[in-house]
Amino acid sequence: MLAALDHVQLAIPPGSEDTMRAYYAGVLGMTEIPKPPVLAARGGCWFRAGPVHLHLGAEEDFRPAGQAHPGLRVTGIEAYAARLTAHGAPVTWDDDLPGHRRFFSADPADNRLEFLEPTPDTA
Repeated sequence: MLAALDHVQLAIPPGSEDTMRAYYAGVLGMTEIPKPPVLAARGGCWFRAGPVHLHLGAEEDFRPAGQAHPGLRVTGIEAYAARLTAHGAPVTWDDDLPGHRRFFSADPADNRLEFLEPTPDTA
């Protein structure tokens, strides 16, 4: 029986770990967590923010997915969008999900990211 979602893994180009650290820790405000040594040898990096865990894995033939993405729930979505914009990250608002405010963005590897917050009447 499934109990919870443990993590989401996104692919990144080999050698882009420092750029991803700057984005996921510096821009998104996540905390890097150490990878076990045997896995660290493969490259990539892992991050968390509260119960949210994102793993970034280096992939030799990297290509960002066109539609696949994590949906990251935030609080204070307007301020969060402003934070991303201030750091040069794209923010594209989308009103197609009833009961939520949401926008899409992309990390430096062009991985699609969705940020959403329930509206007060649906929280």
